[in-house]
Amino acid sequence: MIIRMTPKSNISGMSRDTTGSGVKTGNIKKAPAGSTTRDMTKGSVFPLIFAFMFPMMLGNIFQQFYNIVDTIIAGKYIDANALAAVGSTGHITNLFFALGNGLATGIGIVVSQFFGSGDNRGVRKTITNAFFMVGGTSVLVGVLGALLARPILVYALRTPEEILDDAVIYMSVTCIGFIGTALYNTISYVMRGVGDSKTPLYFLIISSFLNIAMDLAFVIYLGMGVMGLAVATVTAQALSAVASIGYAFMRNPVFRFTREDFSFDRDIVKTCFTLGGSMALQSGLIALSFVVLQRVINSFGAVVVAAFTATSKIENIINMQFKALGDSMSTFTGQNFGARKGDRVKKGYRVGMSMMALYALVMIPLMWLFGDFCMRIFVNEPEVINFGKTAMRILSSFYLPLGTIYVCRGILNGAGDAKFPLISGVSEMVGRVVFPAFFCSLPFLGSWGLWVATGVTWTIVGVTAFIRYHMKDWRKGLF
Repeated sequence: MIIRMTPKSNISGMSRDTTGSGVKTGNIKKAPAGSTTRDMTKGSVFPLIFAFMFPMMLGNIFQQFYNIVDTIIAGKYIDANALAAVGSTGHITNLFFALGNGLATGIGIVVSQFFGSGDNRGVRKTITNAFFMVGGTSVLVGVLGALLARPILVYALRTPEEILDDAVIYMSVTCIGFIGTALYNTISYVMRGVGDSKTPLYFLIISSFLNIAMDLAFVIYLGMGVMGLAVATVTAQALSAVASIGYAFMRNPVFRFTREDFSFDRDIVKTCFTLGGSMALQSGLIALSFVVLQRVINSFGAVVVAAFTATSKIENIINMQFKALGDSMSTFTGQNFGARKGDRVKKGYRVGMSMMALYALVMIPLMWLFGDFCMRIFVNEPEVINFGKTAMRILSSFYLPLGTIYVCRGILNGAGDAKFPLISGVSEMVGRVVFPAFFCSLPFLGSWGLWVATGVTWTIVGVTAFIRYHMKDWRKGLF
């Protein structure tokens, strides 16, 4: 099923296309050109995608600072148990966060399709309705996360006793402060939908340095331990959200609302929840698979938990650059799909795959040569470093299929393919649930099977995404 926004006929300047091809947009003017918007429906494809992607690459690096700094300070200035506590909560927290993050992605896709079709009122109404949707889901995540932290960590994950209390504190605080993360992600996807990938970067950089300063102050000088890490993180994220929203209202032309824009729009809300819900389901299934995986990881003890935590942080940095490309492809596809330019989407696919392959082929030898150096950033213990060095070599061998996931998934998301997130989520969940136990049971692999299972799962999902993309007739916009 492909979802394409078809605004209601009572909105000024729009009428339905009774032929079934979509919305008539010839009499609609695009938003005024400015430094905060970018029309990606015309111009050379590679410069457009690269210029849009580069700020997101930087932004994704700074985004990782929140958790990476927590990890470094936990491992260096507290102890290995604190590092394991922070890492042990990541996957279950992501399960809760999937609801808000999936919704933010769906909202951004709806915005990009409206913007590509030239419907600025649809863009504004999507933004105003988004704040209500995100606020409600954030409250739900915060309440559930705080109430269920200990039972989940004890009974579902079998978290080691020596790290349990710290893990409960870290998970509870980050869930309560989720509204800041959700609002920032939503405003970022909205801005990207209209072609602005720079503004979210500026405020994210500022908040990242604030997070570092607060981490050091709370942990080293105030002795707050793991709670200090969590409080610093959620505070920095909230400040980033407030600053981004305030600046957008002042400078971005699509944020110039009228009273009518604040009215509830059932069609827009339904579409955002349909797209966002399917992506939340995908993220939720993946996060749930990590919960099962975390249980296997915990069975190997604190050293393996710490090693897996550190390698996961390194991999997040690698993944975030693939994600920047995938998000760029999503916005590019959304705008061009809204403008009915399927051939241009195919050009974007070829450019995106070429950029992905170049990045992967550069990073593979770097991880083989400098994996131990990367591990030393996070921990001091030699045993953990040795585990991580080998793990990075295993994972980097699968970077090409990993990159394929992001490129194809970004395009399919931008086209509003509501079925693919379920297909992708189920594929990844099955791989992460079935493969770890199998590979870890092999005598010649043991705990290394955790990382082998991740690479094999990437390969399966990458092939699935590749096939799904090629099932689509981009000239007609149909599967």
